[in-house]
Amino acid sequence: MLPFAPKLDIDYSSSKIPLDITDLLHGGMTGCPCFLLFLLAPALMITVVTIKMLLPLLHDPDGPYHLYMDSQTTTPYLLLERPNKAALVDEFLHRSLNTLRTPAMIIDRNIFAENCARMHQRAEAWGARFRAHLKTHKTVEGTRLQLRSSVSQTDAVVVSTVMEAWEVVRAGLASDSTVKDILYGLPIAINKVADLSALWDEISKHSGTVRLLVDHPDQVRFLEKFESTRERPRRWSVFVKIDGGQRRAGVSTAAPLFKELLRSLFASPAISVYGFYGHAGNSYVSKSLSEASSFLSSEVNAVNLAAKEGLAVLATSPNKEVHQQPFVLSIGSTPTAHAASAETRALLSKTLHGELELHAGNYPMLDLQQQSTGMIEGGQIAQRILATVVSYYPGRGTQGRDEALIDAGAIAFSKDTGPSGVYGEVIGKNWQLGRISQEHGILTSSTGAEKLEIGSLVEIVGQHACLIAAAYPWYYIVDKDIDGGGSVVDVWVPWKGW
Repeated sequence: MLPFAPKLDIDYSSSKIPLDITDLLHGGMTGCPCFLLFLLAPALMITVVTIKMLLPLLHDPDGPYHLYMDSQTTTPYLLLERPNKAALVDEFLHRSLNTLRTPAMIIDRNIFAENCARMHQRAEAWGARFRAHLKTHKTVEGTRLQLRSSVSQTDAVVVSTVMEAWEVVRAGLASDSTVKDILYGLPIAINKVADLSALWDEISKHSGTVRLLVDHPDQVRFLEKFESTRERPRRWSVFVKIDGGQRRAGVSTAAPLFKELLRSLFASPAISVYGFYGHAGNSYVSKSLSEASSFLSSEVNAVNLAAKEGLAVLATSPNKEVHQQPFVLSIGSTPTAHAASAETRALLSKTLHGELELHAGNYPMLDLQQQSTGMIEGGQIAQRILATVVSYYPGRGTQGRDEALIDAGAIAFSKDTGPSGVYGEVIGKNWQLGRISQEHGILTSSTGAEKLEIGSLVEIVGQHACLIAAAYPWYYIVDKDIDGGGSVVDVWVPWKGW
């Protein structure tokens, strides 16, 4: 650790200390020619100590890796106290939605489950395995529905945070074999290696495994460094994260770095290459099946090309047997997964250099962004936000239309917008969430919109369910087949933190 700068007890009210640095430059402070050195002394001390710390690293082939390896902290899941599910169920079970404090997140369990079954059908149509991303809801109950539907089941997941991975294990999802394969969905950071290694130790007790994403040779080097310190080194199972042109996470197959990465992976004693992973995040701008299918084709082509080049490098490797064969080609986003069809699958399967795996995460809940792609209907959206009208402004809006104030704003909805340009749409009414501040929103009306009464409740579908869900400490669960979805049948408590 770097030392803190020493505390300087200076009386800034003293007339002996100039208020303007120009006074110093012009000799305005008499009797203290060293004043500038006095001010700079803390910075000089820190610089000298830092140089002394960093000099040895210039001669260390491992660079700064050993500093991180020796000082990594772990995910503080034991320090976070989540809301008590049993107490919440006791308090809210069977309550009518109009009795809930707002804002509140409502999820229809029936629709959620139907969406999960529909995605499993998509994977079957492809003849592909399926990996469920848990990032949207981050709950035990939702995970079970994602993995075991009325159509089929899988035991492979993607998590967006290490906290999610630990909570999967803590919740018993590994011990009961619901989850046996956890992929950490961000290229591995050096300060998370020890944490994920401990997770791997834990899930391996239940015959499970942890997989990583890599997209840079340095990640291979620090994984090797970490394993070299272990009494029994092992090989990390990795996907190579491919950039299909979205310029998000991943390495492009056209980049010189890609070949270097492949060579380092197949030569590494700490790596077993499992496959190649792509995510068409840009597919959210799709407006039709043909557009989504185009993104899907590009996604498949990118990981397929990567696998082809990987096979060429693997052919020269002396330890081919430690790597997955055939490679797993993991592709998907909710729009492209919905676009998957048997026809597309048949076309692409002719030249695949591995086995296909679909992955997606938003699909159980869905939102306005997904609806705008044209791939889903409004009735498939499983989530909405309950808010209260707290004030009303006749004629204040555009073209003299009415506006209303609600008790849900940017934190309750996020600031994501979609093609419609609004933050949300009120269910069953010609009103939209047109403007937002931190804790309140302004509803704007369309032509012919009915007046909203102060104190009335509105249900709003937002643009991006993943970010919206992150704001809520728990979700009220309803079921459209029970009481028409008008009362609480369960409460889900999401995992929080990183």
